Amino acid sequence: MQTLKTKVLIIGAGTGGYVAGIRCGQLGLDTVLVDASPGLGGTCLNVGCIPSKAIIHAAGKFETVAKAASDAGTLGITASTPAIDLSKTVEWKDGVVKKLNAGVAALLKKAKVKVIKGWAEFSDAKTCTVKTDDGDIRITAEHVILATGSEPVELPFLPFGGDVISSTEALSLPEVPKKLVVVGGGYIGLELGIAFRKLGAEVAIVEMAERILPLYDKALTDPVAKWLEKHGVQLLLGARAGGFGDGKLNVTDKDGNPMQLDADKVLVTVGRRARTKGWGLENMGVAMNGPFVKIDNRCATSMKNVWAIGDLTGEPMLAHKGSAQGEVVAEIIAGHDRVFDPTTIAAVCFTEPEIVSAGLGPDDVKGRDDVIQAVFPFAAIGRALAIEAGEDGGFVRVIASKSDHRLLGVQAVGQHVSELSNSFAQMLEMGAVLEDVAGTIHVHPTLGEAFHEASLRALGHAIHI
Repeated sequence: MQTLKTKVLIIGAGTGGYVAGIRCGQLGLDTVLVDASPGLGGTCLNVGCIPSKAIIHAAGKFETVAKAASDAGTLGITASTPAIDLSKTVEWKDGVVKKLNAGVAALLKKAKVKVIKGWAEFSDAKTCTVKTDDGDIRITAEHVILATGSEPVELPFLPFGGDVISSTEALSLPEVPKKLVVVGGGYIGLELGIAFRKLGAEVAIVEMAERILPLYDKALTDPVAKWLEKHGVQLLLGARAGGFGDGKLNVTDKDGNPMQLDADKVLVTVGRRARTKGWGLENMGVAMNGPFVKIDNRCATSMKNVWAIGDLTGEPMLAHKGSAQGEVVAEIIAGHDRVFDPTTIAAVCFTEPEIVSAGLGPDDVKGRDDVIQAVFPFAAIGRALAIEAGEDGGFVRVIASKSDHRLLGVQAVGQHVSELSNSFAQMLEMGAVLEDVAGTIHVHPTLGEAFHEASLRALGHAIHI
């Protein structure tokens, strides 16, 4: 058996692990990165963030052409009836993923990180055996960074297989299903359900909660619900899915009545769980926080020189959180004084329309009289109207302290608002006050003007409303 000793051993090459590896390499740390996936980049790059946004983009393009092919056309544009070959769309998506896989590999090579493709299993906190195609490798390390990510939750009465699929399989379907039932009205189910509706599938969504996207306030989710209604998506709220067979999904509606939904495919998106099984976590002696690995504000576990980052450490399960944690841990190992203590981690739903939330929301400050809230609609923004983004009820909302006007939270719903998320997070991270946003000259015509106007409105003098 081959043996290796290294300064830093990283398990998992997702957005947390590979960023940690690159930063370790930049800092001159001898680093080994182990990953069993076919391509570097983890869930996000291979079967999550990137490929889903590629499919969502393709679905939006198809919808635009379909509008142009309608009797009335759109924006004065007419076209022939469109068709889609989803297998070719998937082939294009896979090309994007492969290009990014190669980019990550090149960056790790440049940083002099040794990448080993194989499955690691720990016998103790600093020792693992990696099973590779060329035999087993025993690795010991001074520091271990755990970045094993997460996996889709499987329902016992709807096990994955055949026509019951997870988001992974949904992103590689060879053709658009005629009837798609999505179990779970969270962001993954809605993003993919909306995309497949745009591609021509009949879509039904089964959600246990009383409304979609229950982690976001109702004002943010109402425009999405209106889009679903307008486009004929069947929405069953307060409902429970049951077994699936013979092309029919058993469902119990909110009143307790049994019903069946026809389905060519059933997409189960009821959440994700930390990947803690099968690689020897139980042999490492680290403390747990429920189903997640417990860490402090340095991403340190209870075992000395064992670190954990990303989805393995709990909510929010967001790629950019894992990347930021990976940088912090690499710099701590290199002797820098760092902690992971962000003011906010912005979250985005790539639904139709998109949703952004950063910092505190209205539910977090309910009943408080020491805050200011102000909303500015995209319907009053020229750029929004010019790109058909101002008629879906979209808006930007700011929440600030009444005493010193410090921003506490920013939310938005509307087309393309994901591109505003970094501006929201930056202002919150820098401790900006309303006057800082109001005093920043925002480019015209852009959607970002709504952030400016919402801040002006909070100060009592919005210009365009």
